[in-house]
Amino acid sequence: MTAENEEQPQRIRYVNRALTYVEDIVYAAVALVLAVSAGGLLWVAGRDTLSSLGDADTEGALHVLDTLLLVFIFVELLYAVRETLRERQVLVEPFLLVGMLAAIKEIVVLSVEAAEQVTEQPDAFGRSVLEIAVLAVLVLALALSAVLLRRKEREPKEG
Repeated sequence: MTAENEEQPQRIRYVNRALTYVEDIVYAAVALVLAVSAGGLLWVAGRDTLSSLGDADTEGALHVLDTLLLVFIFVELLYAVRETLRERQVLVEPFLLVGMLAAIKEIVVLSVEAAEQVTEQPDAFGRSVLEIAVLAVLVLALALSAVLLRRKEREPKEG
């Protein structure tokens, strides 16, 4: 029975090491997909910018801005994966920033769409304004969470 107890921790160490390698491989694959996707979106944004240079309407510029904000989200997620690999734990702050970026992206898009709906569709305009207000409150809540998280991290460790 004593030999079995001595072997079990060794087995557990091997399994733990193998799972760590699998975890690293999965994170690396996620990082690769995020990087390729961000590069593809950046290519699309550049192409759309060039194609909408002479346009008088803002539709093309809005699409480019929407795409670039999505690139920022992908890059921030890539940073979160990198930090997770480095720290060996999931960090909350990068995901709070991704949430803020996503909400701000939607606010920008909805603002432009709401400006077009003012005279044509008053009901849709009202819903857009309400959605923008909810997203603004969400951004403030996420920002407050980030500030409180940073303040907590600066405090000395307990016990």
